[in-house]
Amino acid sequence: MVVFDEVPLAGACMSSNPTNHIVFFDTTLRDGEQSPGCSMTTQEKLTMAHALEDLGVDIIEAGFAMASEGDFAAISTITQAIRKPRIASLARAKTEDIEMAARALQFADRARIHVFLASSDLHLEYKLKIDRQEALDRTGESVRLARSLADDVEFSPEDATRSDRDFLVEMVRVAVEAGATTINMPDTVGYSTPEEYGQMFREVRDRIPAIDAQGIVLSSHCHDDLGLAAANSLAAIQNGARQVECTINGIGERAGNASLEEIAAALYVRSDRYKVTSSIKLDKLYPTSEVLGQIITFKPSPNKAIVGANAFAHESGIHQHGMLANPLCYEIMTPALVGVSRTHLVLGKHSGRAALRHRLEQLGFSLDREELQQVYYRFVALADRKKNIYDQDLIGLLPDPIRERRNMPVAQLD
Repeated sequence: MVVFDEVPLAGACMSSNPTNHIVFFDTTLRDGEQSPGCSMTTQEKLTMAHALEDLGVDIIEAGFAMASEGDFAAISTITQAIRKPRIASLARAKTEDIEMAARALQFADRARIHVFLASSDLHLEYKLKIDRQEALDRTGESVRLARSLADDVEFSPEDATRSDRDFLVEMVRVAVEAGATTINMPDTVGYSTPEEYGQMFREVRDRIPAIDAQGIVLSSHCHDDLGLAAANSLAAIQNGARQVECTINGIGERAGNASLEEIAAALYVRSDRYKVTSSIKLDKLYPTSEVLGQIITFKPSPNKAIVGANAFAHESGIHQHGMLANPLCYEIMTPALVGVSRTHLVLGKHSGRAALRHRLEQLGFSLDREELQQVYYRFVALADRKKNIYDQDLIGLLPDPIRERRNMPVAQLD
């Protein structure tokens, strides 16, 4: 496949503004690892944690301490090696879980215990087999215990988006009164739509004045079952969420979690709409994605936004002509902004003469209009038969007199 560089520009990072700052809570090492094929060893988790620290992530959920000895060891190891981000461990609303999380986090400079308990009647009846009152009692008890062991406690009512709204509000109220410092309202099964998800955040804030009065942070946690995880996360931010939970490359249960790189890029590119800041170093997005891809069993799909192989690739002749005239015609951000080295103009059957001429000039061949037309017809015929066109293929299309204009042997051109 023929690709070539186009106008590399300098990257940029979002500046910090504490009055409207979005906290990025990365759960690649916990929720992301639960995705099939994404299991990581302690050393691999540590490698990824260093990459997340370099990226500027505020909080790393390093694992679920009670889940296994391996998770406990990974959390403990990360707390001793990572200093800038806060380190969190997940825990069910159970005494043994919370105490195990606290032990795993004992070496952290800044620790967070993340307690969760289902709030939907479906989960309460069929999974936990408890009634609403017992759920409220467990919420208060577990948050108070966690708060006695850590200054920073997050509470998540699991399956919040399918919960009775009055009961959800009551559960959140109990958690706040018990000492939770962050309230996360997850779309656990990717059921919600942006309008619904944003409205839930508005209503909870309106009905529990203590959230704003005490500076309680509201958090979003979205799954991508309907392909709406990033959109839902942005809707939450528009309605008061100041923490967003996400993963690199959007890995996670089923269809995955909200993608960190998509949210971070959207907040930057559409800063006119969101007017918030973050500590994410945007030019580290692609390198961090690459680190994860090397650790787990797969990389993101080619058409994945921001970090996919085709995110900055153009084959259409119309698009390529526009890109050569001004990259802004078809790119809303520069590749360098997210750590990609260049734009790729891919020569294929949809390409036009402008892109073909440009690549041939890069290879050292200057063609007049008639010569270009002759070579272009040959190129289109080849592209109809061959998926990937390489530089050697292009040179092979040139008549001998044109090839002889260049002194470098063909074998050296690749």
